[in-house]
Amino acid sequence: MSSVKEIFGSSVFNDETMRERLPKDVYKALQKTIAEGKHLQMDLANVVAEAMKDWAVEKGATHFTHWFQPMTGVTAEKHDSFISPEEGGRVMLEFSGKELVKGEPDASSFPSGGLRATFEARGYTAWDPTSYAFIKDDTLCIPTAFASYGGEALDKKTPLLRSMQALEKQALRILRLFGDNESKRVLTTVGPEQEYFLIDEKMYAERPDLIYTGRTLFGANPPKGQELDDHYFGMIKPRVKAYMKDLDEELWKLGIYAKTEHNEVAPAQHELAPVYQTTNIATDHNQLTMELMKTVAQRHGMVCLLHEKPFAGVNGSGKHNNWSISTDTGINLLEPGQTPSQNAQFLLFLVSVLNAVDTYQGLLRMSVSSAGNDHRLGANEAPPAIMSVFLGDELDAVLSAIRDGRDYHDSEKELMSIGASVLPHIPKDTTDRNRTSPFAFTGNKFEFRSLGSSASISGPNIILNTIVAEALRGYADILEKADDFDQALTELIRNEIKEHERILFNGNGYGKEWPKEAEKRGLLNLPTTVEAMETFIEDKSIELFTKHEVYSESEIRARYEILLENYYKQINIEALTMRWMVRRNILGAGLSYESKLSELIIKKKQVGISSETEEKLLNRSSELIKMIYDRLEILEEAIAGEKDIDSVSELARYHEYTIHEAMHSLREAVDSLESIVPRDIWPYPTYGDLLYSIR
Repeated sequence: MSSVKEIFGSSVFNDETMRERLPKDVYKALQKTIAEGKHLQMDLANVVAEAMKDWAVEKGATHFTHWFQPMTGVTAEKHDSFISPEEGGRVMLEFSGKELVKGEPDASSFPSGGLRATFEARGYTAWDPTSYAFIKDDTLCIPTAFASYGGEALDKKTPLLRSMQALEKQALRILRLFGDNESKRVLTTVGPEQEYFLIDEKMYAERPDLIYTGRTLFGANPPKGQELDDHYFGMIKPRVKAYMKDLDEELWKLGIYAKTEHNEVAPAQHELAPVYQTTNIATDHNQLTMELMKTVAQRHGMVCLLHEKPFAGVNGSGKHNNWSISTDTGINLLEPGQTPSQNAQFLLFLVSVLNAVDTYQGLLRMSVSSAGNDHRLGANEAPPAIMSVFLGDELDAVLSAIRDGRDYHDSEKELMSIGASVLPHIPKDTTDRNRTSPFAFTGNKFEFRSLGSSASISGPNIILNTIVAEALRGYADILEKADDFDQALTELIRNEIKEHERILFNGNGYGKEWPKEAEKRGLLNLPTTVEAMETFIEDKSIELFTKHEVYSESEIRARYEILLENYYKQINIEALTMRWMVRRNILGAGLSYESKLSELIIKKKQVGISSETEEKLLNRSSELIKMIYDRLEILEEAIAGEKDIDSVSELARYHEYTIHEAMHSLREAVDSLESIVPRDIWPYPTYGDLLYSIR
């Protein structure tokens, strides 16, 4: 068996491979192009393409594809072979710089939110050289951006790259004020922890709701769920361990730093965590991770569920977005330093995040909105829908002292005066973590814990990068004009703490008192996607994104339409699946149970035996069957009612309130029936079957 070092990156056209295979001058020119974010000259592209093709063919690749991330939420690829015709009926293998740098997939069937008409089919993919090409399924995959004929972004990568540039521009302005003239790049980095469920493939195949929607629409709670917390960090079952080992190897081949794996809280739930990387690469890698989680599971006779809430009554799955800012010289700008000057710089970047989260709470909440995540947020397993920031006791104390103009004192440290030039040394990890906070500082990064497990991390990081860029822009405008930098910096930090301290909350986010406290503070509470999405098209948001050239107004409105359309269509599919399951099998199972009870009652009466128990069961099942039928008709009427609604926003609201209510009511009745119908009659695997199917 190959060692991890031999496996790691073996399917990636990475820096080491480029250094080996490209002429030295071409390699240097390519690295300069990547570092400066410029377009690759075609003569260089031809050399790179030839070397890339030769490498890929040696690895067994026969095709290439521009691998991109449209607004569908999953990746897309169109495969072309390397072959070109040659005289005599033969073929040669070719791959040009033009094919490397630019592609033209048909864009007509991808969501555009009205950016183009259906008949306008052209779409263009453009190579992102900062993200390495890789081989998957004998195909050379080239990470690309995706845009329309008119230049509008039709994907999740293009705005992400724009947001990274926006933050870099403003962060460099701040660094220059602190005398840092060495740093040329400022990059955001992300490490997304990925939660997921594994269930047996045969059980999955018997659940239409899982197949069509990714979650169970019906299911009575089993006698044992997660009450004992015995699954969390417990011994990994052999079958799951074999899967994790296989998955690690596949991820390592693609240069993905899969590092940590363990059982999560709910039965059948697990987590994988990578080492953090530059945000656009981390985004690419997380998409690949989710894809491989599913394909590798199939090899092991299992199915990987990435839905945020596949089972009611047990924890759902999230994706913790560990976000930080670093320079190309190796400085983490969210890490407390060893000197007063470093700490002054750290505190300025820290308060920029407080400013950003407070000012744009709605956008952050919007960035994690989906039909699936609405089931998870706010439950006692995930952060609430209210945005807040946890800093920990020591940082809170430091900020409070600065705000009040007091000396900061710790019993284990000397008395320290607060001022831009003499800020105290702030050690890492001085406070326990707060797992109920949606946005928690964890030593040198912020952990944004509200993301849903199936989501692309692109959206939340676009928002994070842009809102922090806006805060830094305001700071740079003030400090660049200051006559006394130290004094202006001290006043700025103090004012920012006062202005945005309402966003700080170190308490229990699950507590019933927190929503009331948050309301007093004036914080937003947006429990559903429909409410959160409205913040995306507010004038304040449009001004933010257009100012930093992350989105044009037309791109914002297009995404608003796409996201809401995805939302209501997902709920519509769930409602139709519910109807199908009830009419096709559940009602029949209930009637079959009634029939067996009736037969038993007749037989008992014939021989003079009491049938009181059976009659009670029959009455109860009859009540439930009638209830199910009546509630099914209500759901069907609700489904039919949507045809009269034209507006996307109104359709989303209709599904959120009317359709959801009818679905919830129907589910209650079905789950009650399941709890009394014998297992051999009930048509679908139960929660107990599914959650404990992997032994």
